[in-house]
Amino acid sequence: MKMSKILIRGAKVLGGEPQDVLLDGETVEAVGTGLTAEGATVIEADGQILLPGLVDLHTHLREPGREDSETVLTGTRAAASGGYTAVFAMANTHPVADTAGVVEQVYRLGKEAGYCDVQPIGAVTVGLEGKKLAELGAMHDSAAGVTVFSDDGKCVDDAVIMRRALEYVKAFGGVVAQHAQEPRLTEGAQMNEGVVSAELGLGGWPAVAEESIIARDVLLAEHVGSRVHICHLSTAGSVEIVRWAKSRGIDVTAEVTPHHLLLTDELVRTYDPVYKVNPPLRTERDVLALREALADGTIDIVATDHAPHPHEDKDCEWAAAAMGMVGLETALSVVQQTMVETGLLDWAGVADRMSFAPARIGRATGHGRPVSAGEPANLVLVDPAYRGTVDPADFASRSRNTPYEGRELPGRVTHTFLRGRATVMDGKLA
Repeated sequence: MKMSKILIRGAKVLGGEPQDVLLDGETVEAVGTGLTAEGATVIEADGQILLPGLVDLHTHLREPGREDSETVLTGTRAAASGGYTAVFAMANTHPVADTAGVVEQVYRLGKEAGYCDVQPIGAVTVGLEGKKLAELGAMHDSAAGVTVFSDDGKCVDDAVIMRRALEYVKAFGGVVAQHAQEPRLTEGAQMNEGVVSAELGLGGWPAVAEESIIARDVLLAEHVGSRVHICHLSTAGSVEIVRWAKSRGIDVTAEVTPHHLLLTDELVRTYDPVYKVNPPLRTERDVLALREALADGTIDIVATDHAPHPHEDKDCEWAAAAMGMVGLETALSVVQQTMVETGLLDWAGVADRMSFAPARIGRATGHGRPVSAGEPANLVLVDPAYRGTVDPADFASRSRNTPYEGRELPGRVTHTFLRGRATVMDGKLA
């Protein structure tokens, strides 16, 4: 839905005092009180929160190759519904996004979809096999301008390959996003290793499998003088390692998923494969440590790890089920429940962890910008008073594998604007 001028009246910008925000074309024209604009479409936003458009540094769009799970179009429609104006698309597609040609295809599909900006993530190694560096320079120099590289879904477990990748991306300011999972320590793993796994007789996934890789990689990043980003950090021990690394001045950033902020391994007692995810759901102690770390800045951002799967890949016995959950459309609600309503973050903090910081880490030009005159009109309006039960039938995503089905969550995205154009209007896709 394209509009020349839009006047958002009475919104709490970053949770502060109510203000009016006037959008003219692709930019914010003015922010203040008592604004008027002849002929503008007026949105009454009393009680709503206005944030910069959300940025997700970790999304699986599945195209090319697994369009039965998701496409760039359906995935970006889901992103817009969740308040996102930019997403970074992971490389584990078919074929793998390890060449300039594939990342340019994903980039082009995002432009054609038009619901949010899609920035492809390039694979670190050819075919995600961990043996040979992919075309990092060519992907960076392509039309897609790749800055983030990851073999997510697999760990770059070879220390020499990881070092070389860090050295390579340093030349152009890129970052390697590591899926921290020591493969030998997780062979046959089905869930978090602990009391629940022992009682259920399921193969355990120890915290040290994550923590050992993070420890190695922050030391490699320090040695090389490069940037490393930790994907979906999930344990209290990992928090302590990242906190120590930052205290030494190592250039490390980290993300946490909404589901690791809310859900625990106790849910696996149901044997419902919707709770099967990589890394696995951890303990209540881990959840509380992750929340505190996100609040104090040890963990920099929230990233969804939106991982869509077709019905048949989840509606089966636990051992055979695929790992992953969809998350774009519920992320902000989970963060409101776990961080805002607990008093750990205010809405300005949410804007930092879900927009400013991920845009900065991923070099997402035009996103994660202040809500002020002259800035790009990438914005989201949220009604924090809303309470509703999650129904996956309402999702824009092609997949329905949400762990929140039937759960009441707070908050609702009412409007999303991509460069001044409404992609969501009154809670519905435009």
